[in-house]
Amino acid sequence: MLNLLFQELMLKAIDLGRTVLHYGWIPFIIYVGYTRSSPQPSLIKYVRF
Repeated sequence: MLNLLFQELMLKAIDLGRTVLHYGWIPFIIYVGYTRSSPQPSLIKYVRF
């Protein structure tokens, strides 16, 4: 019983992790690019309304 509950919980956690990784990968790469580059670009310059 406990093993089945643990297995179900792990599957839900893996699904959540996949979703977070899927939607968060590109924004994370862009964030790292902006914070680690020299000179740091201004976001205001690239955002156009």
